[in-house]
Amino acid sequence: MNIFSVVQDNMLNHPGLITVFGVAVIIMLLLDLGVFNKNAHAVSNKEALTWSVVWISLAMIFSGVIYFVFKNADGHDFAMEKFSQFQAAYWIEKALSVDNLFVFILVFGFFKIPKEYQHKVLFWGILGALLFRAIFIFAGVELIKMTYLPAFSIGDWNFNLAEDAEHANFAAKEFFRPNVVLTIFGFFLVFAGIKSWKSDNDEEQDLSKNFGVKLVHKFFKVTPNFDGDKFFSVQNGIKMATPLFVALMVIEVTDLVFAVDSIPAIFAVAPNDPFILYSSNIFAILGLRSLYFLLANSMDKFNKLHYGLAIILSFIGLKMIIMPFYHFESTVSLAIIGGVLAITIIWSLLANKKEEAKK
Repeated sequence: MNIFSVVQDNMLNHPGLITVFGVAVIIMLLLDLGVFNKNAHAVSNKEALTWSVVWISLAMIFSGVIYFVFKNADGHDFAMEKFSQFQAAYWIEKALSVDNLFVFILVFGFFKIPKEYQHKVLFWGILGALLFRAIFIFAGVELIKMTYLPAFSIGDWNFNLAEDAEHANFAAKEFFRPNVVLTIFGFFLVFAGIKSWKSDNDEEQDLSKNFGVKLVHKFFKVTPNFDGDKFFSVQNGIKMATPLFVALMVIEVTDLVFAVDSIPAIFAVAPNDPFILYSSNIFAILGLRSLYFLLANSMDKFNKLHYGLAIILSFIGLKMIIMPFYHFESTVSLAIIGGVLAITIIWSLLANKKEEAKK
């Protein structure tokens, strides 16, 4: 049976899993904006820590639900594969989202967004990301399905070159089926990893030339003044966009740019299962706001983290390139990603502590 139909059949057999995911996300978003953050306020470290724990715990619980649902229907091995795929995709997206945190700091600083309004901007920015990520992931899976090359066998090739039938019988009969899109993504991620290794997040950028800013100015009149936490304000009878809306559009555009890295990266984990990719991606970015407020004032303590992200991107890229010839188990990928993150975080903290001791 085709692997695509296997995944499709398994998801159709578990509509409850999709329902649980949808209901959980909707309820948490409504609670987040409608109850706990109904009034604009600066998010404290305690509140940010609480929400970070909530979102990570929900993701871990949902991965457990995935395991038990598939275990009852398809057995331990298949369930463990789905569990590992979710976990790997979740932590890949979580790790790569760290770059987004630097962008949030830059955007809010450039547009002088007061702390009490930052949560609202991030909330609506992430809602936009939910839509765009769905388009990218589901369209990407369909594109991958259409770009597999015809299967070939090294053994068949050896057979044609063999001088005698006896020699040919020892030829390997393993079949390989490369994918054009996954291979291109692989080389792109290796390049992105090399670029990330050399990157410097301390570089200042002029956001006035950002595409999001130009887009807002093209369709709306813009005021430099805030009107509470409103995205639009009426001044002298004219509806005008406030700096909050401009910052929101910049965040939306930069998220699309970062998705160019992160979406191909998670395709290496489960290229044919859009539900696993989308659900893990959404849980990761939903927790991004609270992580931002938790780390906004201490991002400099993780100044070695970009080396870990570079290694992760390069590893995933190489995995995608050699995928037709060698398959990394999801558990192995998860262990490598987790190990690299842990090492670079510890390295960052130790290096920062040593630097403070010198001062």
